[in-house]
Amino acid sequence: MTGLSTILILVGLFLLGGIYSFVKQQMPKSLIVLLSIGAAMCLSAGVLRLDVWS
Repeated sequence: MTGLSTILILVGLFLLGGIYSFVKQQMPKSLIVLLSIGAAMCLSAGVLRLDVWS
């Protein structure tokens, strides 16, 4: 596991926690969607950078 993939996965998980918090606080839907897209991008990039399939 490389350092960048670890950071991307951790940022993605952090954003997922933020989404949960924003939903509980009933924040605007556009902000929740934006965080969801960011979390999905970070998690997918982190997983794809893992050299599991090589």
